[in-house]
Amino acid sequence: MDFNRQENEPPFTIRHSSPANADAPIGIFDSGVGGLTVFRALEKRLPNESLIYLGDTARIPYGTRSKETIERYALEDAAFIQAKNVKAIVIACNTVSSVAAHRLREACEVPVLGVIGPGSRRAVQQSRNGRVGVIGTEATIASGAYEKAMMSLRDGLKIISRACPLLVPLAEEGWMEHPVTRQVATEYLEDFRHTEIDTLVLGCTHYPILKNVIQQVMGDAVSLIDSGEAVADVVAERLCAEGLMRQSAAPRSEQFYVTDSARRFRKVAEYFLGRPIESLETIELGQL
Repeated sequence: MDFNRQENEPPFTIRHSSPANADAPIGIFDSGVGGLTVFRALEKRLPNESLIYLGDTARIPYGTRSKETIERYALEDAAFIQAKNVKAIVIACNTVSSVAAHRLREACEVPVLGVIGPGSRRAVQQSRNGRVGVIGTEATIASGAYEKAMMSLRDGLKIISRACPLLVPLAEEGWMEHPVTRQVATEYLEDFRHTEIDTLVLGCTHYPILKNVIQQVMGDAVSLIDSGEAVADVVAERLCAEGLMRQSAAPRSEQFYVTDSARRFRKVAEYFLGRPIESLETIELGQL
């Protein structure tokens, strides 16, 4: 099985500089705190695995950047993560997954998994009436990545997409239940309420942080798709297939890295994860 390849994507050559080590950690990166939704999903799905997380908080948001800039940022993120001797890298960012995943798979020496494919498959499986909404950053929506992936899996889908860029800074501030968050979410999502969608893809890993507010605005009849949960299942399947599940009885480890605003990251992370985080370090990218 090609660990790097996801459905409907061309095959890639995986170049390992050394044999894969099952006890090595899984690396995760995002532009900020949003990837914590993927971190939490992986921690829940694979409780014995060690995890390394990088949030590029100095350069958030990625979603309004050019394709070239996003690729450059993503390559620097992945280079830092790969240098930590990880056994796989999870792109916990829909923007990077939609515009730069191909480039990362060509450049990295370890398997790279994105969130677009897993999230699309789950949305297609869950939609009963074939009407699916997608919300994401400007770059993700402009790429059409979710639409392409879902249309390749099921004929006759009606897909409605909208960029919701202001939800990212609200999540970064930790405003999970703030009145302003509800107001902004209502403004963005009001049109979706009249489209008869039964499934809404949270096409940015920041959005599940605001899941309660989004669900309240959309109503209980609409299923929300968290791509982080979907990719966690894919990672588990791939590790098992490759014999790379961690078997050590020693306690798992976790490390967090940010490029700026460590205090604010810690505050949001601990609130979202529901526990203290011990290992948090501020680093500078682009030096490797």
